[in-house]
Amino acid sequence: MLLAYGQPSRNCRFGMNLGFGEMFLLVILLPVLSSALKADDCEVCFKVVDTFRASLSESDLKDRFKVDNKFRAWCEDSKGKDHKFCYYMGGLEESATGILGELSKPLISSLPTDKICERLKKKDGQICDLRYEKQIDLKTVDLKKLKVRDLRKILSDWDEDCDGCVEKAEYIKRIEELKPKYLREEL
Repeated sequence: MLLAYGQPSRNCRFGMNLGFGEMFLLVILLPVLSSALKADDCEVCFKVVDTFRASLSESDLKDRFKVDNKFRAWCEDSKGKDHKFCYYMGGLEESATGILGELSKPLISSLPTDKICERLKKKDGQICDLRYEKQIDLKTVDLKKLKVRDLRKILSDWDEDCDGCVEKAEYIKRIEELKPKYLREEL
């Protein structure tokens, strides 16, 4: 119990002797310290959980095994980082482990996405290490400023090769040749 001007009484419990400044800091820092997982911290998990949740019907959300089977079916069509997420979750036949229950039970309980991903991160930290690759806007980017690795990735995304390309200029030339085929001009 506090008396006037922040002086503690002799009966103050737990020996807490906090002044106004300390209380103010505690109030300000407490939400920061106990904040939930953010979408940027675990972007693939957030997107997959939200997309998968949207694909479920009300009747699906009543049975855990239906949710598990629907997730496995959803994973068959997944690609890239979503496919990797499915692998970590156990949604693929070749998955080494399976923690699908950590996804299906919270979905049935209508737990928010941030809490689901937070739990999944505790089970397997790799889940939140997944990041989507940044998309390169070829209409505005200066190809000369990109690394050769990025130029190779552009060609790979188009399922094209650059046979005999060694120098950066050769990759740029090949991309410029293929641009009209893959980029449509919007009117």
